[in-house]
Amino acid sequence: MERDEADTGPARGAGLLWLCAVAAALLLLVLNLFHGELNQDEGWYLYAGLRTAEGQQPYADFAFTQGPVMARAYALAAPAVRRWGVAGGRWVTAGLGVLACLAAVRLARRIGGGGAAPLWCFMLLAVNVYQWRHFTMVKTYALCALLLTSGFLWLTYRRARWGRGALLLAGVFMALAAATRSSAAAVLPVAALWLACVDGRDRAGLSAPGCVRAAWFGGGAAAGLAAAFGPVLLRAPDGAWFGLAAYHTARETGGLLSALAYKAGFVSRVVQAYFVTLGVLLAALFLPRGGGCGRGAGGRLRSDAALLYLAAAAVTALHLLAPFPYDDYQVIVYPLLCAAVACSVSGSRFRVPGFGVRDVRLCAVVFVLCLAAAFSSPINQAWFVAGRDRIWWPLREQTPLAQLREAARFVTLIVPEGEPLLTQDIYLAVEAGRRVPAGMELGPFCYFPGLTREEAEARRVLNRGRLRRLLAEAPAPAAALSGWSFAIRAPAIDRVPEAERREFWRMVEARYGLLREFENFGQGRTALRVYRRRAGG
Repeated sequence: MERDEADTGPARGAGLLWLCAVAAALLLLVLNLFHGELNQDEGWYLYAGLRTAEGQQPYADFAFTQGPVMARAYALAAPAVRRWGVAGGRWVTAGLGVLACLAAVRLARRIGGGGAAPLWCFMLLAVNVYQWRHFTMVKTYALCALLLTSGFLWLTYRRARWGRGALLLAGVFMALAAATRSSAAAVLPVAALWLACVDGRDRAGLSAPGCVRAAWFGGGAAAGLAAAFGPVLLRAPDGAWFGLAAYHTARETGGLLSALAYKAGFVSRVVQAYFVTLGVLLAALFLPRGGGCGRGAGGRLRSDAALLYLAAAAVTALHLLAPFPYDDYQVIVYPLLCAAVACSVSGSRFRVPGFGVRDVRLCAVVFVLCLAAAFSSPINQAWFVAGRDRIWWPLREQTPLAQLREAARFVTLIVPEGEPLLTQDIYLAVEAGRRVPAGMELGPFCYFPGLTREEAEARRVLNRGRLRRLLAEAPAPAAALSGWSFAIRAPAIDRVPEAERREFWRMVEARYGLLREFENFGQGRTALRVYRRRAGG
């Protein structure tokens, strides 16, 4: 009897840890979804999905700067967005984030052989407030992470009887991830070379079985890329090239020192966001290896986990080369890192055969560390505190979503259905169910003063002449302008000169009269001013 109780003790402890981790993850998901700050990208991503659902194509009918899969995927979410606005888009994004977590847990189980590996992966991935911040925000991250992780999960079935089909699917999913966010393309050559040169061998070198696997994987990747990019390249090759490549490579850093400072900041913020996981990784790498690696022991554990590390490193290196490397870029590869770390932990002295008492205790310690890191994150403060006023911390009167809904309700009172709203805060137009004038689909990033009129028209954006003409002649019955309005010059993403910006504001105020102002609105908490067009304006 005592022996039976001793055997069931670790299982009960593991079950309790799973329950606590799932509860913590759901709490972080809900808090980020409803209390998370608004982001300008959410608006134009959702707007692109709505336009795609109506039969338009990104790059050809409106400007878009991410892969076509993003717009097509969120076209499927159009009913939720039309009914619930930005919150509907966030619910869809959160669902994709949950699926990405489940795929990563399954990947850890496949590679690590069960035991504690799935729990390690879930704790590190899902009990992380930063990850849920970007798994609920409407951006490319949740969708790309799901596709990328699913691709590597299919890759683990390459030795099954239907292994060639699994390799094809792995290639397709990774290609779709690259067609969602272009930096994910770095995993394609890494995975192909790994299959050809390393997979199933004790030392590097080409092998016939490996080359066959790489060929099947490459065939799936080619099919996925052709399906994603073929239609847009045939219809609007210049617009696609501009949105997918030229726009991203034309940004400026301001010199070598500035570039180094941006990259150092990127590394610093990534370490802060994923501090616990990186600490566990270092501990697992430097501790001596032990036995009991379970079904995933030996070459397969080392091979597949190392592939995940290489893939994450390749994407990270690509992000680091960007002129402005943002830390949230790493969200797409973090599930791969968590699965790899979980398998590394399962192969070190952290682990004993099965799921023993030591596993439960160590998992409990790491769970507490994950909770502490989530609790101490500066993200949480923004949920409830409206910035700092000298020595005081005033609490929010409304969540960002509630304030957006209030502003949208006011807009619907003065803009009839079917009429456009002159705004660069596209999430306001989405929430109000209103269109924006043609050329403004990218929101604050739609102004390209360096383009000629022909280039701006072909790429569906605004140069200086087109913007001036729009402000002077737009039939929009109302305008909603914030601190983001006329503030950014693309593609350099620098400030519009103040004299030029004041000119644009004067043109608006010459035709529109101020009705209401919303303080601390949207991303950056700037003032939102809502104007109505004057008679004869």
